[in-house]
Amino acid sequence: MSKDSAGRTGVALTERQKISWLRLIRSDNVGPVAFRDLINHFGTAENALDALPELSRRGGKQQAYRIASVNEAERELEAARRHGAVFVGIGEPGYPSALRQIDGAPPLLAMKGDLDAATRPSLGIVGSRNASISGAKFAAMIARESGRAGYVIASGLARGIDTAAHRASLGTGTIAALAGGLDRPYPPENIGLLEEITSGRGLAISEMPFGWEPRARDFPRRNRLIAGVGLGVAIVEAAHRSGSLITARYAADFGRLVFAVPGSPLDPRCHGTNDLLKQGAIVTTSPEDITEALAPLSQLELPLPAAIREPDNNVRPDGPTTTSDHDRSALADALGPTPAEIDDIVRHTGLSPAQVYLLLLELDLAGRLERHAGGRVSLASPE
Repeated sequence: MSKDSAGRTGVALTERQKISWLRLIRSDNVGPVAFRDLINHFGTAENALDALPELSRRGGKQQAYRIASVNEAERELEAARRHGAVFVGIGEPGYPSALRQIDGAPPLLAMKGDLDAATRPSLGIVGSRNASISGAKFAAMIARESGRAGYVIASGLARGIDTAAHRASLGTGTIAALAGGLDRPYPPENIGLLEEITSGRGLAISEMPFGWEPRARDFPRRNRLIAGVGLGVAIVEAAHRSGSLITARYAADFGRLVFAVPGSPLDPRCHGTNDLLKQGAIVTTSPEDITEALAPLSQLELPLPAAIREPDNNVRPDGPTTTSDHDRSALADALGPTPAEIDDIVRHTGLSPAQVYLLLLELDLAGRLERHAGGRVSLASPE
């Protein structure tokens, strides 16, 4: 365990390890959960990379398995340097403290700006892109007063409420979570705002590769980052089926506080927030409603995660876990389109937890597994 110059604790990755981590997370079908399981099972990213082709074959992948090359990883590291950004691993100093606690946190985050912003207590503020004047003013009021109380404001750089929250917290600290690469901000009209954020007391973060153009399906991942970095999230004006409600749902899944600002029943922009209030969100009519609720949480010392640490290249797995074709058949028979708890799979199949995790990893790498909230899994639908 080490500390950086700001006193932040963590285990720093070497350049070689960071290249291996980048290669692993950029390889086919390796998401954050698969990454964690691979490191836990094989000890290091280098060991896991060697095992990927055989694991995916055992999981049923017919085509050749694509592993990100050393050159690809080195090019992405160089792109980050040119852009004034860095990659921070989940166990390293500077990784957002609250984010590292969620299940399936990104193993690596690309970060640009004031890195200290990532380690301070944070509040997410999101809402309608087509915000009303009063909604934007109230979001700015929450951001300004929460910033003065010591909270960094996290949002998604979108039009409307997000923009108001970012602008009001430029002087106290704000985090912009991006759906694409750090060099592909969206929307284009907020590029100037992003430059203000990263050149001041703010920070831009992304789990996507440099050069990645954001697609519609990438925005829920961005919303997950907003919910994960904060101790809570405030929703100001959200229509039914709004992306802001996805952020609220993630926040609730992560055990975060969910605040909702009531609005007129006649305004479609408020239907989603009013529904959140019916579901138990905290009624928010002043910034004090938020800062008073967050105060006890901001004093907590969040522990480092027990997983995804690679302090040196000598780490090796505790011992091999063996599986057979019979075990694979038993697991496949137990799974279906309905999400199942892993504990239930262990009980149903009679396999050990280590065997189940390894078999699920094989299916995941082969593209045959869907992962759901709460750690549940199901078989992927055939394409």
